[in-house]
Amino acid sequence: MDLDELFPDKPDDPLKQLAKQDLDPLSVDELEARIALLEAEIARVKAKRDQSVNFRASADDLFKK
Repeated sequence: MDLDELFPDKPDDPLKQLAKQDLDPLSVDELEARIALLEAEIARVKAKRDQSVNFRASADDLFKK
């Protein structure tokens, strides 16, 4: 999936800017720190997704009765 599909109306979206950033000037330590931050952000987004899915399932169950 392309970032343009996810955020078509946001030309200055931070994710787009992040994906375009030149990584060549970064040291190995800086790259490791960046990876750690990105992995933490991925975990945060997955937790929010799971929370949303669980909320929706609970609401569906409530209204099925």
